[in-house]
Amino acid sequence: MSIKGFILVTVKKKEAKNLVFDYIDRYIEDNTASRVKGSLSVYKSLKKHLRAYEIEKKTMVRFDKMSYDFFTSFQNFLINHTTDQGKTLNKITIAKQLSTLKTFLNYAKRSGIKFGEGYKDFTIKRQKLEVIALTEEEFFKLVNLDLSNNERLDRVRDVFVFGCVVGYRYSDLSQLSRHHIKGDTIYLTTEKTKTPIITPLSDLALGILKKYEKNRKPLPVISNQKYNQYLTELCKLAELNDEIEIIRFKGAEKIVNIYPKWQLVTAHTSRKSFASMLIAKQVPYQVIMTLGGWYDFKSFQRYIKIEQDTLKNFIQTAWK
Repeated sequence: MSIKGFILVTVKKKEAKNLVFDYIDRYIEDNTASRVKGSLSVYKSLKKHLRAYEIEKKTMVRFDKMSYDFFTSFQNFLINHTTDQGKTLNKITIAKQLSTLKTFLNYAKRSGIKFGEGYKDFTIKRQKLEVIALTEEEFFKLVNLDLSNNERLDRVRDVFVFGCVVGYRYSDLSQLSRHHIKGDTIYLTTEKTKTPIITPLSDLALGILKKYEKNRKPLPVISNQKYNQYLTELCKLAELNDEIEIIRFKGAEKIVNIYPKWQLVTAHTSRKSFASMLIAKQVPYQVIMTLGGWYDFKSFQRYIKIEQDTLKNFIQTAWK
């Protein structure tokens, strides 16, 4: 018996060699059309890591071996693994690989592969990431920065500032077209989650759009790589020098680095700044989530940074 040419496997039958890897390829193929470009690269990385695990452990990776013990062994392998590029994996990358493997195994089960469920008992320990977001003061340092002699950074600044006031991902800033804009409102379906959102535009956002009204596209969006490169240059010029401590773990080893904020600002910082600045203005979470297209609070939490002054203001207001 088969599904699309794949043998249904039970623990009583000998599992075909490479079936796990064939199914990873199938998962990528089945999801390519519906997923954002590049979002499936983690499955290609998973395939490479499982192949490396096979070689080191001299054992075949099989569905019927996907147990709690396998996850423990694979996690330990990833902690000590060195990639072809000579790099080791930090705790965040390892957690992502393990959660990707779980997602893939759930897909295989739905497709008819039969194996135990012991792997579901394995708990993935996730490190909470630092949220890099601009304060309102830092935001207006960028807005008011004199770039009259630097058109390149001026255009990058406009895209970033627009992202901060509408809360869009880079992919949605990039897909924005004239037909999405109706007066002072944008009607857009997000690229990543396919969520329809309605965005009322502030005077600042409208001013940026007016600046480029003669262009074919509403915003001068460039490639993601160049955008991030120029953002670093822009934020350094604006002297966003607040020191940020970044903590990572490699196994049990704690690695601490200190960076100036300008070095950490990326395309995604605008979306995090949008949420964090609105929280500082005491806009209700439900409103921010609706504006930004966040569908649940758990995913929303990863985007917000509540500054010390905001906490202080909330408490002082609450007890007046």
